[in-house]
Amino acid sequence: MSVNQLTDIPHMVEKGTRLIGLDLGTRAIGVATSDATWTVATPVRTVIRRRLAADLQALAALTGELQAGGFIVGLPVQMDGSEGPRCQSVRQFVRDLTRAIPLPAAFWDERLSTAAVERTLIAEADLSRKRRKQVVDRAAAAWILQGALDALRFAAASDID
Repeated sequence: MSVNQLTDIPHMVEKGTRLIGLDLGTRAIGVATSDATWTVATPVRTVIRRRLAADLQALAALTGELQAGGFIVGLPVQMDGSEGPRCQSVRQFVRDLTRAIPLPAAFWDERLSTAAVERTLIAEADLSRKRRKQVVDRAAAAWILQGALDALRFAAASDID
């Protein structure tokens, strides 16, 4: 499969399957999933990164377990909108991912997602630093996925009008 525009995803993913949101870090991969109607994103787990093959194997197992039909991956663009070395690394990982797991993927701008999640976890959930560290990656994945789901819903509503 290939990397696609977000708006192409509804035409490429089997109805009734879920989308998986990924927040790719250097040490961990946050994983979230949508419901089958693509309305709500829910944090699932954090995959501790090891080697590429092990990371892909863990994601393949989750894809089957979650009955996923595609991926939304956070793209860490810089504040000015340019792409740096982290974007290149994420793009390469997604090329490897879609070769190993033949499902469509699309990127979603993840600027400030982790910072926003951290603020929320501190202000609303009142989580300790240790507990925040355990959940921030998967919560950031849910933040990324929810943004993409909302954009897809908005695009679909705009097509109707």
